[in-house]
Amino acid sequence: MKAQQKAQQGFTLIELMIVVAIVAILAGVGMPAYQNYTKKAQFSEVIGATAAYKTGVEICLNMTDINSCTTGGNSIPDAITSAVDGSVVKEIAVDKGVITATSSLGASGSEATYTLTPVITAGIISWTASGSCSTAGYC
Repeated sequence: MKAQQKAQQGFTLIELMIVVAIVAILAGVGMPAYQNYTKKAQFSEVIGATAAYKTGVEICLNMTDINSCTTGGNSIPDAITSAVDGSVVKEIAVDKGVITATSSLGASGSEATYTLTPVITAGIISWTASGSCSTAGYC
């Protein structure tokens, strides 16, 4: 008797199509999540950039009243009015202690705002964050 040996075969067309379909589904789910994650990571630069302004406002509030706490005076840094190349931070300004930062995210240029409002309770300053970054999920 002759022993029949089956020739080794590759993948069938249907098997390859199933693998391609699975990869496409995973990519379709993963790419939007990754893009949103990237924007959140970029927006952390805006949150970090407001730290110097928060410190300035806190010093200003210890020295004077909230109406005097604006950019460029009373220990508060000057306003940022245009983005530096490669930076996500577009603008930062302070008006009566309220810090407003605007960002430009990604190639689409979508903007998000980050607003910090000081709340003074028994001499202790805490911050309330709001803005379009909250609705977008960046902050």
